[in-house]
Amino acid sequence: MVDTHPAPKTATFMPQSDRALRLGTRASPLALAQAHEVRARLCAAHGWDEAAITIVPVTASADKIKGSLADVGGKALWTKELDGWLHEREIDFAVHSLKDVETIRPAELAMAAILPREDVRDCLVGAASIEALPHGARLGTCAPRRAAQMLHLRPDLRIVPFRGNVATRLGKLEAGEADATLLAMAGLNRLGHKDVGTPLDEALFLPASGQGAIAVECRSDDAATIALLSAIDHAPSRHAVLAERALLAALGGNCHSALAVLTRPEGAQIHMTAALFSPDGAERIAGEVRFTPGDHDGVAALARDLLARAPAGIAEHFDGLQV
Repeated sequence: MVDTHPAPKTATFMPQSDRALRLGTRASPLALAQAHEVRARLCAAHGWDEAAITIVPVTASADKIKGSLADVGGKALWTKELDGWLHEREIDFAVHSLKDVETIRPAELAMAAILPREDVRDCLVGAASIEALPHGARLGTCAPRRAAQMLHLRPDLRIVPFRGNVATRLGKLEAGEADATLLAMAGLNRLGHKDVGTPLDEALFLPASGQGAIAVECRSDDAATIALLSAIDHAPSRHAVLAERALLAALGGNCHSALAVLTRPEGAQIHMTAALFSPDGAERIAGEVRFTPGDHDGVAALARDLLARAPAGIAEHFDGLQV
């Protein structure tokens, strides 16, 4: 497939003498928008023309599946093809929505850049507020976190499976397959759909680990590309999302785990609030911690505390060691 945004006929500068750099991405509209943002930021940082970077789309395994990813391979299905292309040197780096990237990544890959984080909130589409949803309303989602949090707040709701890109889910909602759904504000903003629903207070409805963040990966032995990508790395966003991923790793969370986490800067520290839910939303435990960026000892302690207090309905969905 070719880049849908033609590059200028001439380039004043190229990063290599023989060819343009190749940026791999999923082929969905949101993924392509993220790829164009990465290219624009990288070209601006280095003074390149856009011809210096070719966008190479691929249809990910996850985009071909209709049902729940948790039952057929989980988050790895979002990254499988791009990981393979990096390994085979078909591309030089790849762009991902970080919340869709599995917690443990291959050692052969380096997360060389995290872009400035977008809005972390979820957006309720189909009702003016959670309280305004009719009794027994159908909420369309396949995300355990979203389902559990909504059921915790509104146990009368019915959860119906809802997958697909933003346009697909909005289309399903319009077709009456559900009464409401939840979408990430970051994705809506990047696609220019800022006014389709109601943003939810992130302190009330906690986001997913890595929500709103774009990650750029390359081969860990490719020092030249790592150095180039460092120019667009946003340190505050990196510190926040890596702490969230450290929490997920310490908890032993998986695609069936309902984990919500919010990080905020607080002076020179980061304040993290996390909550674990049973899948039906009936049980919830929460905790918080403050720590210095890059120091994840406090994050690990929070994970131990949450697991130690977790009832069986929550603990069985996490594999971390209780103490």
